[in-house]
Amino acid sequence: MSDNKLSLEKRTVTGKKLAGLRADGFIPSVIYGDGSEPILAQSAYNETEKALRGAGYHSTIDMDVAGKKSMAIVKNVGIDPVSRKILNVEFQTVSANKAVEATTPIVIINFEESDASKLTHFALTQSIEEIDVKAKPADLPKELTIDATNMKELEDKLTIADIVLPAGVELADKELDPEQVVASLYDPAAEAAAREAEAAAAAEEAMDAADVPSENGSKPEEGEGESTEDSENKESK
Repeated sequence: MSDNKLSLEKRTVTGKKLAGLRADGFIPSVIYGDGSEPILAQSAYNETEKALRGAGYHSTIDMDVAGKKSMAIVKNVGIDPVSRKILNVEFQTVSANKAVEATTPIVIINFEESDASKLTHFALTQSIEEIDVKAKPADLPKELTIDATNMKELEDKLTIADIVLPAGVELADKELDPEQVVASLYDPAAEAAAREAEAAAAAEEAMDAADVPSENGSKPEEGEGESTEDSENKESK
């Protein structure tokens, strides 16, 4: 049994009429299953949003579609780029005894306890936020962790190989490079100093450029701009 539950109704509305469905407070969805025809469905916005927040892409949802119960995971969620409201959802039904793939967040833990944080005041940047795993629905983890306690030097990195996989869980992509970097360190103080140096150099260059006389704005030297006749008259005097 999942903690996430959602009741849906089958729908017949499609195409441009979906705008009216959304205006009435419903989210259109499609439910896919192994070897079965996709089911067009709809559900109340608030209840759907709550179920999606609870399940994410990594936990199951107990669904009731017009009285027919099934278990599913979220495969895709369409979001309006302006309002950020949910536009549509794709579900995939799953079997309790069959492994499925799901996208799971990667969480770095205990970095605050590391020498890199406490002694040298380095900061951590995470380049991979989530990863696909394979497991039976009941074994799907809400998150995967990497312990950063031992990070110390600026060159230290956390990699795919450092991910702790719970029992019954494996990475979906078996060809992933175990040395692929998930998170690395950087020195905020050094980067700030470098930015300040670049800004100072740019300002100095701009001042130097301002001190160089322009071609049309330079002060004429003595004799410049005089005609040949004027010059000869001065010499004769």
